[in-house]
This record gives sequence, structure tokens and C-alpha cells, in this order.
Amino acid sequence: MNKHSIDTRRRALLRGAGAAGLALGGGAMSLPAMADEKPADPWQQAQAIAARFKTPLVFRKQDFVITAHGAKPCKVSTVKGFIGHHEPGMVSTPAAGAHDCYPAIAAAIAACARAGGGRVVIPAGAWLCKGPIVLRSNVHVHLKSGAHVFFSNDPDDFAKYGEVDCGPNGKLTLSRWQSNDCLNYSPLVYAHKQNNIALTGEDWTSILDGQGGVPLGDGDCWWDWKSKRSGSKEAASQVAVNPANPPSILTVAPDLTPAQVKLIEGDSSRWRNDESYLPSLSEAGVAVGKRVFGRGHYLRPCMIEFIGCDKVLLKGYQVNQAPFWLHHPVACRDLEIRKVHMDSMGPNSDGFDPEACDTVLVEDCTFNTGDDCIAIKAGKNLDTQFGPTQNVLIQKCIMNSGHGGVTLGSEMSGGIQHVYAQDIEFRNVNWATSPLSTAIRMKTNMNRGGFLKHFYVRNVTIPNGVQTTPQYYNPLPGSPIAPKSVSSSAGAVITIDCDYAPTADNVRTRPPVVSNVHISNVKVGNVKTKAGTYSCFQAIMLLGPVAFDYNGDDPSKIVPITDITITDCDFGNAANADKPWFAYNVKSAKLTNVTIVGKVINTTLTA
Repeated sequence: MNKHSIDTRRRALLRGAGAAGLALGGGAMSLPAMADEKPADPWQQAQAIAARFKTPLVFRKQDFVITAHGAKPCKVSTVKGFIGHHEPGMVSTPAAGAHDCYPAIAAAIAACARAGGGRVVIPAGAWLCKGPIVLRSNVHVHLKSGAHVFFSNDPDDFAKYGEVDCGPNGKLTLSRWQSNDCLNYSPLVYAHKQNNIALTGEDWTSILDGQGGVPLGDGDCWWDWKSKRSGSKEAASQVAVNPANPPSILTVAPDLTPAQVKLIEGDSSRWRNDESYLPSLSEAGVAVGKRVFGRGHYLRPCMIEFIGCDKVLLKGYQVNQAPFWLHHPVACRDLEIRKVHMDSMGPNSDGFDPEACDTVLVEDCTFNTGDDCIAIKAGKNLDTQFGPTQNVLIQKCIMNSGHGGVTLGSEMSGGIQHVYAQDIEFRNVNWATSPLSTAIRMKTNMNRGGFLKHFYVRNVTIPNGVQTTPQYYNPLPGSPIAPKSVSSSAGAVITIDCDYAPTADNVRTRPPVVSNVHISNVKVGNVKTKAGTYSCFQAIMLLGPVAFDYNGDDPSKIVPITDITITDCDFGNAANADKPWFAYNVKSAKLTNVTIVGKVINTTLTA
């Protein structure tokens, strides 16, 4: 049995929050035992991860073509929409009256599963799917060359087919939104507790299109749920107070003490925004079955989300215009993503976000994303029941636009360990208009906490540098770190940020622990900007936990960043040449044969 399983039965969902309980006074849910042992040869361990995927998945030799179940291709038109968040442009969409292929795709998958497995084939052509593609064990869904699946841009179509009937909120699906469990709109491609599954294409003309920037009749699109455009008549979005959420957390968690209520709600009504209300429910120990979103709420679903699945292959297709995160495997084991092209410039368009997964291979993928290219996650608040993400190998990938290239966090309350990245090209071809904010990024804070250890990076090229201007973080009022003094969000090649977005979380009781990070052979090129020829704003940014932010009861848990090595690297011409690095609450960050602005540096940073 899959030890990562989630029980979606109504009775189980309505029970209490399980092992999480309440830990608002500073004590968090206990984490799994950390593997403190430093591998004798970390890259040998990385190759052991790759070796697990040498034997391909096996499926029955029978095809189930969706046209045999009633699917019909559609014509495509071009309309005014958005090619990025609030960035207007022309986008493709199925023409009016297009046939809905959802029933045919669902029937083909069901027939395949009844037969004991096989391959569900989506032929060349444009296909409208007004509902989720739900994979089942031993089923391989394959897009032929030239197959373009347009998922509906109407949110209501993803509140019709879920396993949990939530009345006016819709028939919803067990999901995880920014690392918190909930019942919500179905992801566009979904699987739950399935084994031996595959989603593949023949090449990058095999396209899964979320239509995130295609407006509905009212002019809004999925991406407007992040935040409304200026001049919009309606403020409804994930960051606006939602009157559907109760005025007091006591409505859903009546046993909280006044101190716990104060900690969760803070000093404003912001906690009632959908994006804040969900983590508040986690902090309050509210059962997943009572974390009901869907209709009337504004949490966009992931494009592709698999929960509790083993033996997963994702290969050879392209993803466009995702409503939210592009790929989000949760509590999966033995997952391979290979030769996938991710091109989505919408808000929160992370390319690949494995969460609480064990044994993952990312290889030969390209990323052009509106948020982090890769962002490794591991739960948030008290939703850490699946433990850490571990044994991840990332290699031979290309990153262009994005906030971070290879990112760990920010949602990492369950811990991240044994991650390896090698032979990566942060190509950053859009450096003049949409630059990569930072290449190698670790981010957490006093709320997300967790541990990050045994992270190894080598053989990285960054021919066009990263963003050459600063992007400052916003400290809490009264912080010892002055506003606009630390460029933690963009501008550094290597970023370790233990105070990421501190103003976003009211509960700050879980200090993070970051150690054993080893980076070598990073080569950064320069680009000619109006201000000069630069590679970055700052080579290295190391911001350890800021004790001022902590509002728990055991400050002894706050420890500095430790055991960091950066070796044999050339960071090019940092624009902030007088201060090529920043360090705060750092113990032992060793720089060996590091070149910045032509100067070779050998030193140990302690601050």
C-alpha cells in the first residue's frame, strides 16, 4: 500500500486534522529524523537516483483512441487576451461551438483501465476538454504530434466532476494549494493514489493548454484571480477579503484560545483572503473536509497534479498558459519528468514543483515561466504529514524566464534533503525584457520553517547572467534590517533567503534550519545594459533567520546558516561591485577560488 495515501472518504475528511493538531505556541509537528550523514560521494548518490529510471514503465500493448469514444476536433480562433499576467496579446482558443471532448477522454481512460491498462491516444488536431483528464493505474495518456488539448477556461467546468459533493461550492477534488490541503477546483490533469501512470507527447507540438490568459464573457481570465487589473469593477481575487470566509476563525475552530486566535488573525482582516484563509485553517487544525473552496473562491487549480502516486512518467510534451503551477506531484515516489517544455508566463506559473516526493529525476526539460522554473516543496504550516522531499536529481535542463531557476522552498515545513543539480544552463535568453531573477535559490521563513540540507550543485553556466538590478525584500516594522537594504528577491546568482516574505504570515513560530549546501563550477556571463556591462546585481545573498521576526516561545531554535561551500566559480561583473555579497546570521560560508569582478576570493563568511 502507498504509505503516502490520503483518505478522501467523506467521514475521514471530516475528522480532525490528524497528527498536525495545534502547535501555535511555538511547538510544531515533529519532523522525520534527519539524515545527518554527509554522503562520502554525493554525485555517486545522484547517479543512483538516475539508475532507478533506466528500466522504463511497462503498459499493455493496446491503444484506446479518443475518437473511437466520440471525440471530435475543433477549429481554433484568435482572440484578445493575455500572454502574461496583465500583459495583453493575442491568444488562441477553440472557436465558438467547439465539441466538448471531456466525456470521450474520460470514457477512453475508463475503458483502458477496465482492460487492465494500455495507451489512451489523443490524435493530431485541436481538442476542447471541458473537464479534467484523470489518470488511472496502468494507463498511459499519449498526445500524438500536432495534438493540442485546450482545457476549458471556465472555472465551473472544474467544479463538476470531483469525488466530494460540497453543495453550492461544487463537486470538488482533494488538492493541495501552495502546500496546504483543501477541497477545490480539480487540477486540469489529475491522479490520486494511482500506480504506473504516464503522460507523454511525441514532441513539443503535443500541447496541453490551460488557457490561463483567455478571457471569459465577463472579461476575466484565470490569471485575474491572482489580482485584478487596475480599473477592474470587481476586486474579487485570492488577495481580496472574501465575504464567504467567516469573520472569525472561531467559527470553524471554536476551541482555540484567545491567544491562538490573535496569532492566526493578526491585526487586520487580511487573513480572510482566500490565499491566507487556507493556511489559517491549517494552523487552526481544521480537518481537510472542512477546508472547502471551489465556487465562490479564487484559488486557481494546478495544471497537472498527482497525489500519492508511484511510478510516474511525464515526457515529451509542451505546457502552455497554466492557471497556476504547471506540475505539482505530491507525496509521489519514483517520478520522472523528461524532455518537457514549460512555457507559461502567468502569475505563479512555476514549472515543476515536487512536494514531499521521494526519488525524482528531472532531465532535459526547458523552462520559460512566470515564476520559479523548479521549486521543490514540502508542506506548509501544519500540513507536513507526508514528510520531506528527498532524493531529487535535476540535470541537463535549460532555464530562461523565471523568478528562480532551481529553487528550494518557500513551502518547506516538512524539510528538503538530498537534492542534486548538475549540468544546468540558465540560458536567460529573455534577459532584456523578462530576466531570470536568481539562478540557485533557497527560500523559507519563520512560518514555513523546515530544514534544508544536503543540496549539491555543480557545472552550471549562466551565459546572460541574472537580473542586474536589485529587488528588495520588505522586512517587518522595526526589523533590525532596514527596508531597501537587502536584494533578496532578485539580483543574486546564489540566494539563501531565510526571511522570505515575512509580512505574509502572522504565525512565525517555526525557525528554519539550513546547512550542508555545496555549490561548485558556476560560470556567469555578462550582458550589456544601459547602466553598464554586468552579470548580476550581487553574486551571493545569504540571509539567515531573523530572530526579530519570531513570535514563538523558544528562541533557542533560531540558528544560523551553516556549512556552506562555494567553490571554483566565476560570477562575472556584479553591478554592486563594492558589496558583491550579503551575509546575515551566517556561520561558516566558505568561498574557495571564487572570482567576482575579476578578483579571486578565498574567504569564510561569518556574520
